[in-house]
Amino acid sequence: MRLGPILLSLGIMALAMPTSAQNPLVADLSEHQIQITTGFTGTDVLLFGTVESNSDVVVVVRGPEVDTTVWRRDRYAGIWVNDQRVVFESVPSFYAVRSSAELDEVASDTVRARHSMGANFLRLRPQDRSVSAADLKAFKAGLIRNKRRQGLFAPEGEGISFLGGELFRTRLFFPSNVPTGFYDIEVFMMREGRVAHAQTTPLIVSKAGLGADVFYFAHNYSAFYGLLAILLAVAAGALAAFVFRKN
Repeated sequence: MRLGPILLSLGIMALAMPTSAQNPLVADLSEHQIQITTGFTGTDVLLFGTVESNSDVVVVVRGPEVDTTVWRRDRYAGIWVNDQRVVFESVPSFYAVRSSAELDEVASDTVRARHSMGANFLRLRPQDRSVSAADLKAFKAGLIRNKRRQGLFAPEGEGISFLGGELFRTRLFFPSNVPTGFYDIEVFMMREGRVAHAQTTPLIVSKAGLGADVFYFAHNYSAFYGLLAILLAVAAGALAAFVFRKN
């Protein structure tokens, strides 16, 4: 764990404490960039900060939004096939929620829906507005279930601890298959079931090293990448044929 950024941020927060009336919520990350290199197996990022006494804290992490397709499978003649699909618009590619107490105790359903506190409160909109309410509910449940199976929608629950009455901290885990891009980490200070103050902290997830170079080349020069892949495959096959023929 990198102590430098943490100690520096704690010093900043200590200076901000006398002006808590103007800044009742201060939060920061132990690092603002995650670099995915070869052999990356996931990582933890520490989020910490200060709030007013007797407050609760909710943290919502959102990855880059992408259109996501969910298929429903059905059985025909004994074979399972993809039968029907729904495309959802602007779905967070990664999503996590942490709270200092049970979400049901911290915020009402109205507040949770307004700020998307919980996967069931995400505003998941289908491209086809003619999808029936029953089908939409089933496909939403399927999307959340698939994302959780992939580790991209983290299990919800408590996970924020207080050090004293004002300092809080939590660890956010990002798995090995975490998508690259810009992440928004929203921190909410809750008082009496409502949002008293909020702050958004950015996080960048990017590829680094040889993997990043290959990714860039493959996406920006796809034709050359495909040709190079074919040439390498032919060369490998010719080399193998030569070795085995010699033996």
